[in-house]
Amino acid sequence: MHRNIENRTKANPYFFTPATSFKKITKRVMTSHQASRPINILLSHTRLDSAEPLGLISKSSFAYQYAIGRGGFGKVWKVEMKRTKELYALKEMQKLRVISKRSVHSVMNERKILETLRSSFIVNMHYAFQDRENLYLVMDLKNGGDLRYHIAKNKRFNEVQAKFIVACIVSGLQYIHSNGIIHRDIKPENLVFDERGYLHTTDFGIARIWVPENSKDTSGTPGYMAPEVLFRQNHGIAADYFAVGVILYEIMMGRRPYIGRDRKEIRDQIVSRQARVTEVPEGWSLEAADFINKLIQRKANYRLGNKGFGEINSHPWLKDFPWKDLFMGSLSAPYIPKSQDNFDPRNLGDWKDEIDPTIDLASSQNLFIGYSYDERVLMEVNNAHHKKSLSSF
Repeated sequence: MHRNIENRTKANPYFFTPATSFKKITKRVMTSHQASRPINILLSHTRLDSAEPLGLISKSSFAYQYAIGRGGFGKVWKVEMKRTKELYALKEMQKLRVISKRSVHSVMNERKILETLRSSFIVNMHYAFQDRENLYLVMDLKNGGDLRYHIAKNKRFNEVQAKFIVACIVSGLQYIHSNGIIHRDIKPENLVFDERGYLHTTDFGIARIWVPENSKDTSGTPGYMAPEVLFRQNHGIAADYFAVGVILYEIMMGRRPYIGRDRKEIRDQIVSRQARVTEVPEGWSLEAADFINKLIQRKANYRLGNKGFGEINSHPWLKDFPWKDLFMGSLSAPYIPKSQDNFDPRNLGDWKDEIDPTIDLASSQNLFIGYSYDERVLMEVNNAHHKKSLSSF
């Protein structure tokens, strides 16, 4: 499999070799729906929380309204920035819980990856800061709720609605992959609607910059993990497209193709059979079933999307989709969330896992050095660079 991946890097623009610099990746030319966000490498050596002229961003910069979700380390809040009156989602993570769950690398990784991305099909980061007890990520506020909530609420979507949902997901993946990144945890809980019905990808905790040797990176959610990840093999962008196939299968059939209580049970099912849509439900097309079956192929080499987004949007099910209108945001969504509070308040309860009482938080602060981020600093750097470029004419 390693040899096959190496061969594909030459022909596939969505793969990058380890020799490709991170700076080069982030300066790729993007399409119209992918707003350019050049990264100044000097920022990685700058304490962004020391920018006095801009004012220090902290918890007191925001007025908390109410909790809208809960993650593995803390709650997500709807907040208003006091200075600008802008609304955001603030992800609050307890350091003790992060350390207890051995997830320091995950939260630091997410913060670093988000700094390099800006797209209308992902949930973008605006600020990151910390205090003694917590880490904070300030993100785009998407009021529509996650796809899991709506699947549970509606049970099924029709084919027109499903096609729009999939188009949003793969548009986000096209952008993510074009930056040399594999998301590796595409699932309904990590796909969030806005109030217009557009879907956005979030949670980059286990995302990785692609490298040929990545068989040891086996994190993910079992029901949506590609076989090559479950079986500890090298993997690429096809792993994300497998998850898209599982989601669409779930939307069409009302269940996932491989069901089990843990990784072993799901792995055993994958070994025993190739899941397929064999009976197309009423109101769905044969093209939709074929699209699903080609996405959930067990062997990545035969999976739709293995060679990039071009394989996805040229499939008969999507080839006539109005991509340009979607990218411009002018396409009306066929499914629009009905209210602003699209979340189940029962999911906001306390955690069942325990925090390790032996952790010394005071001596653990160095684990989170470099976490802070302020998009205003980036804007100032970009503006200065722009002025310098103009003055050279």
